[in-house]
Amino acid sequence: MAMAKSNYRRVIVKLSGEALSGPETFGIHQPTIDGFAADLVAAHKLGIGLGVVVGGGNILRGAQISQDGLSRPTADSMGMLATVMNALVLETAIERAGVSARTMSALAMPQVCETYERQRALRHLEDQRIIVFAGGTGNPYFTTDTTAVLRAAEMGCDAVLKATDVDGVYTADPKRDPKAKRYERLDHQEALDRNLKIMDATAFALARENRMPIIVFSIREQGAIETVLRGKGHFTTVG
Repeated sequence: MAMAKSNYRRVIVKLSGEALSGPETFGIHQPTIDGFAADLVAAHKLGIGLGVVVGGGNILRGAQISQDGLSRPTADSMGMLATVMNALVLETAIERAGVSARTMSALAMPQVCETYERQRALRHLEDQRIIVFAGGTGNPYFTTDTTAVLRAAEMGCDAVLKATDVDGVYTADPKRDPKAKRYERLDHQEALDRNLKIMDATAFALARENRMPIIVFSIREQGAIETVLRGKGHFTTVG
């Protein structure tokens, strides 16, 4: 495998569930997922170890449905199941694109996929497989942003790549304020002091504690992950 022209040896990519719905408002948009898989495979060919954490918001968001009478733990468990469905679709797309992949769920469901175990996950990365982490942390009240930082720390990653709809962190919402400026680089404390909504508070605190850089970029452009890993294109590095 070719050596990576990158400062990164191993990373976690955080994909929101909403991104998997593509132009639709709900569900799974296969052409979009195939595009993400192709991008992940291209990044993998750089020689970088890759893990992916997927959300479930395109199917069900636990915090949202808990307002309709369900207990928050029950609603969050349903949301975690949604991430497993997304992970299985993404795993299949990655394998179809030519790279071995494994879904590992924090919720045990051995008939469906592997249960997350740190040492086994490390072996998959060493065997050059892409891991799709599902089931969140396996606990209610924690987001998949927190899962991404947690898994990055456990896997000894160099960074978390947070895929969004915009190409970085801005001084204001660039969709509403044409004068908004994109930050090239921030440290964790600057992001906190400026109240920039990069990740939820728990995820961000964990990233700061572990000195884990968060790279915020737009997933909407083809080849975005590989471009960021090469240090090109537009993005913001936090940390």
